[in-house]
Amino acid sequence: MAQTAVESVLVAGRGPAACAVIAACTQLGVKAVAVCSEAEQDARHVRMADESVLLGPAPAAESYLDVRRLVEAARRTRVHAVLPVPSALAGNARLAAAVAEAGLTWIGPHAEVLERLGGDGVEPASGRGFLAWVTKDALRYVTPVVRDPAGGTLRVSWTPAEGVGPLPAAARRLPELGWRGLVTVGIDPDGELAEVAAGFSLDMAVLERSHGVDAVELSLRSAVDDAPDDDGTAPGRPAVAVQLRATLAPGVAGRVTGRLPDLPPGSVQGTDREVVAVRGYDPGDRLDGWYDALLATVSASAPDVAAAARAATDVLTGLPETGVPHDAAEACRVLHRIAGPLVADRR
Repeated sequence: MAQTAVESVLVAGRGPAACAVIAACTQLGVKAVAVCSEAEQDARHVRMADESVLLGPAPAAESYLDVRRLVEAARRTRVHAVLPVPSALAGNARLAAAVAEAGLTWIGPHAEVLERLGGDGVEPASGRGFLAWVTKDALRYVTPVVRDPAGGTLRVSWTPAEGVGPLPAAARRLPELGWRGLVTVGIDPDGELAEVAAGFSLDMAVLERSHGVDAVELSLRSAVDDAPDDDGTAPGRPAVAVQLRATLAPGVAGRVTGRLPDLPPGSVQGTDREVVAVRGYDPGDRLDGWYDALLATVSASAPDVAAAARAATDVLTGLPETGVPHDAAEACRVLHRIAGPLVADRR
């Protein structure tokens, strides 16, 4: 990874996504400051960070999503920038404006751009769409994506065999409209723009695996108009991403007792595939009933999407006892459908 001009960031988020962002910051030599609520003062993302700051009580509205508290945390820790992780924060125009007014760098589209394009922090849920890195003159690393049509809490996404197809005209205009950084776009059944989201959406690992890039590095470079190393137009490899979620009842806490999947980039050697897994918890960590219990994310790329799905399945099959119920079996059933008969025959 290349060094970036941003020296320190407040990582606004939690769970596996925040863990992935903090790990990338460490690799880039960027100081990462984590935020937490009273319920997660010893969470894994807090332990991974160079520094942490307590935001407030357990309810997200009084901690992780509180604009005033987030900006005050950035001021107090004297970071150079605020890096929002989930779409709920990355698409928050009020937070983007408050960060800029505080004299800090906002890692993402400017507040006025978010307002113009409906920056309400909605995670795209359309059955198909695409991911990209938006610079001042182009959409780079455009990656088509389709999602598990079952919806609900299960989320599997992958690159379709038919490619990206024509992009909606409104999506092609994102650079001239002032959008900078990562974007996740949903496309409706008529082929028109459905949703536009900033930040590290739940599909962003598909872009990373497909093109062999790091989304954090791209985000930081966008914030300082750093020129890209290439034109980002080469076709990507087939890729898949899947979430492993706890199936505890809403409001019910739990404790992780076994090791969750964790494979850093580059750790799978000697194959034609890349597999990355990021866990949000270590053995002994408590899952608080306040929050969505996303345990880990797994993503893979390979010469074809079936092979990528099989690689992700291998990670999720036969997990040791984790101490909390999870949906690995359901996720694997979706991966089996993507991979075709080969996976079913191996069982």
